[in-house]
Amino acid sequence: MVTKRSSVDPIAAPGPPKVAVRAAEKRGYAVPMEQHDRSGRPAVGDGTPERGAAGVALAERRRPRWRQRLSLTLDLIRANPTGRIALKIFVAIAGAIVVTVGAALIPLPGPGWLLVIAGLGIWAVEFHWAKRLLAFTRRNVQSWTRWVTRQSLGVRFVLGVVGLVFVAAVLWLSLKYSLGIDVVARIMHYLATH
Repeated sequence: MVTKRSSVDPIAAPGPPKVAVRAAEKRGYAVPMEQHDRSGRPAVGDGTPERGAAGVALAERRRPRWRQRLSLTLDLIRANPTGRIALKIFVAIAGAIVVTVGAALIPLPGPGWLLVIAGLGIWAVEFHWAKRLLAFTRRNVQSWTRWVTRQSLGVRFVLGVVGLVFVAAVLWLSLKYSLGIDVVARIMHYLATH
């Protein structure tokens, strides 16, 4: 049984904004009209057989509305040749800035690796190599996290101590060789004089 959802139904996947579609079509650009879920299948509400209310609700939870709007906006920008080039340039520059700042912060305590991964996420909007590298990183971080959580409390404690010692050593070496501040020598001098 094939039924179509009414345009008033709040569960149906929203279509492209009509004003943007009309403007793009008026300029002669092709605008994708069907919405797709993550698997690449057309979403419910586009004339395909329904999967039931539970399937629609689950699909809506998997892909938030803001992501659908962002995806649609990016599709509209990519429909325009100038927009496509401008988007690639913008994404390349924004990703490079975030990755560079993250790489500079890696030796310091803070979100260095997090910023590098965020920069990869920005690049993944337009570049397939970044999407593959981000998926590889995600897989390895998840497998490492699963391995650590399976270990005993003692092993996790040792891993935490090793991580803290590593961060402290990197911080000490960074301050000593980049800013000329030897924290260990100052602490030893302070303890000797007080």
